[in-house]
Amino acid sequence: MNLYASVAQLWVKTDRSAVRAFLLSLAALTVALLLALYSGAAAELGQVFLAGVSALGALLVAAWVGLTLVPVLAKRTPLRWIGYKMEYKISREGWTYITGIILVALAAMNTGNNLLFLILASLIAAIIMSGILSSLTLAGVEMRLELPEHIFAAQPVRAVVTLENEKLTLPSFSLRVEAVKTKDTPAAAILETSVYFPYLPRQDRVQQSVPVTFLRRGVHRQDAFRIVTRFPFGFLQKARRLTLKTEAIVYPSVEPTQEFLEMLPGLQGALESLVKGRGQDLYALRDYVASDSVRHVHWKASARSGSLMVREFTREDDCRVLLVLDPHISTVVTRRQGSVVLTASERFERAVSLCAALVWHFYERNALMQFRSAGVETPLAPAEEIVFFVLRHLALAQPLGPDPQHTLINDLAASPDLFKIIVTSQPRGSIPANLWHSSYVIFLDDVTR
Repeated sequence: MNLYASVAQLWVKTDRSAVRAFLLSLAALTVALLLALYSGAAAELGQVFLAGVSALGALLVAAWVGLTLVPVLAKRTPLRWIGYKMEYKISREGWTYITGIILVALAAMNTGNNLLFLILASLIAAIIMSGILSSLTLAGVEMRLELPEHIFAAQPVRAVVTLENEKLTLPSFSLRVEAVKTKDTPAAAILETSVYFPYLPRQDRVQQSVPVTFLRRGVHRQDAFRIVTRFPFGFLQKARRLTLKTEAIVYPSVEPTQEFLEMLPGLQGALESLVKGRGQDLYALRDYVASDSVRHVHWKASARSGSLMVREFTREDDCRVLLVLDPHISTVVTRRQGSVVLTASERFERAVSLCAALVWHFYERNALMQFRSAGVETPLAPAEEIVFFVLRHLALAQPLGPDPQHTLINDLAASPDLFKIIVTSQPRGSIPANLWHSSYVIFLDDVTR
């Protein structure tokens, strides 16, 4: 029943006109073969005229097939395999096998033993069949690589590798997928480890999940992959290259660093100090209870109602923060932090990591946040709405040259109502005095391990 269903499915997908052309060409070539055989027999009997007519008829039939039917079949033949980039490599077992073939060939030629020639032919046929079967295994196989939407540096994620077998009748065996490293691609590929697929059914797809870790932020690209097989005997490793342009944007790590943990108490203290100074808005009046402070008694309302009434104030824990990353590096000389010598780019990387940890911290606190940097400004919004936009910018951020006008810092005075966290490489004396009462400034020179 399964065989009948498979044949029926194959027949539905078949090109009927191509099948008719194939059967007609097969019949015509059979006729040409019979005419050629008859021509040879007539020549042996001395009937030259019949031999010539038969040979001419065979040539005409073969020419008719080549001019009319072969082009029809060629147009309907998928020739994608011609464009496949195949790579060949003889394995260690293959070299051992070839050495054995050479030894048997030498023995057969020296002795003239028919049995040795038969064994030699079988050995050569086996290695030819190995090449044919490996080509069939690789043909019609397509690949897809899926990465998570959000990827953080130094945090393992799961990538999904999918292989799809588009062949109608044949499965594929023993396939291995690996990344191709070239001179134009970085040393660290997206797919560091190979993925093995033991069996791929016909007209089906198989998925495997593989752990992937990106050590640095930024854009990671992989342009080519390779599908490798040693099926069936392992004598020959054959690989097919696939051009599959894959790009991953890796956010900076948001794990709290030692410098972030050391800075956090001071930051929270500055933020709470600013909030407490504003928490004076009246929310409601209610009856007095024994645990209430006398300072909160509303005496006028108490006189009108005849009982003690106390005031309730609005909650001021809806944190509003403006995070600023100043990417302008004021100097390119190295700075020494203890026994570690830091370049300008290294200090900038630490500043980006610190900003990412701050963004994630306020995201977890459900704060209202705004972000500013050179050429980038987000509106004040819940952190969950802009967190990944900011992380994407931090993933792609690069240090800029000096800004003598300090434009980004000076423009912050236009937002006096927001608590500002400023990460900058500018000297301490460059921060305007009117920003200090509502800001927490982190200087890149102070950022250490």
